[in-house]
Amino acid sequence: MGIIEKIKEIEAEMARTQKNKATEYHLGQLKAKIAKLRTQLLEPPKGSSGAGEGFEVTKYGHGRVALIGFPSVGKSTLLTLLTGTHSEAASYEFTTLTCIPGIIHYNDTKIQLLDLPGIIEGASEGKGRGRQVIAVSKSSDIVLMVLDASKSEGHRQILTKELEAVGLRLNKRPPQIYFKKKKTGGISFNSTAPLTHVDEKLCYQILHEYKIHNAEILFREDATVDDLIDVIEGNRKYMKCIYVYNKIDVIGIDDVDKLARQPNSVVISCNLKLNLDRLLAKMWEAMGLVRVYTKPQGQQPDFTDPVVLSADRAGCSVEDFCNQIHRSLVKDVKYVLVWGTSARHFPQHCGLSHVLQDEDVVQIVKKKEKEDGGRGRFKSHSNAPARISDREKKAPLKT
Repeated sequence: MGIIEKIKEIEAEMARTQKNKATEYHLGQLKAKIAKLRTQLLEPPKGSSGAGEGFEVTKYGHGRVALIGFPSVGKSTLLTLLTGTHSEAASYEFTTLTCIPGIIHYNDTKIQLLDLPGIIEGASEGKGRGRQVIAVSKSSDIVLMVLDASKSEGHRQILTKELEAVGLRLNKRPPQIYFKKKKTGGISFNSTAPLTHVDEKLCYQILHEYKIHNAEILFREDATVDDLIDVIEGNRKYMKCIYVYNKIDVIGIDDVDKLARQPNSVVISCNLKLNLDRLLAKMWEAMGLVRVYTKPQGQQPDFTDPVVLSADRAGCSVEDFCNQIHRSLVKDVKYVLVWGTSARHFPQHCGLSHVLQDEDVVQIVKKKEKEDGGRGRFKSHSNAPARISDREKKAPLKT
């Protein structure tokens, strides 16, 4: 029996099992088994050498956004409108067969937009190049899920289910669970919050399913069984996702209003070029990019070419800003002067741990090199004699 057949068999058993207090331990074990099998499904086959077939796209710019959706929902048209890069669009499905990149120039930054082939139900099992599409989307900063506004809401649930099956968690934060394997000592179970979904017995059963008998686990929130399995697996990626409803020109205004009020959703029309500026603003807000402008000493700030930082990639502190310019710059920094929303007064003297915000201006003050016999122009010691009597007497003034 193959892995896919085993997963379907366990899913069928979960569907016919009643959910109550008596069966929650059994359902927890079944969920752990499915998670293990799905992890095996993503691993490359044994004996295979070299990299698998995928999309070769070099990372470029300050951020990467992936377009995911069913065939013929308007992904290629959206890429052409936003970036100017031509991506073939036609009235038949699967027009795009490979990954087509484009660059969005927005707010002095460059954002890479990837048009991926449409995915279908069963993509997590490898149908229709689904694995390659999902692998590229894992390397992105955010995902734009393009949906057809005239179709049913089930499309969104199908796509979310396919992405969650391969370890992508959309618009979720990592669970507050501390987990560490040990060599000896058994399982140490603790919690700092009251638990309603998981108890000690269920936690032990799930850990034994993974053949973990020595570990330390601490719950800092009321987490579910799925959260615990995600932490044990350790290969989950938590990403932001924007749901883009295209083709709003073919539905009524009441339906458009209903879709627009959903969280993390934007309604657009590529045909009539409606609401594209709102989509770009929402995308910029979700990516959380921080532009920092440099100011040389004694000169005006340079507002043409900002240093772009991101909390998700490297961080937004002064130290991260210095590393972005050059790795060796951090050890030469004495302090920095900051103007902008992150400063309490202008300019503010800051250290390396200060967190910068969007459109801040930074001036770096370096340490001065030590001269022979003193620091800078102020000497730390004098060459004159220590005793007053040994000093040379000046000649008397002529009167």
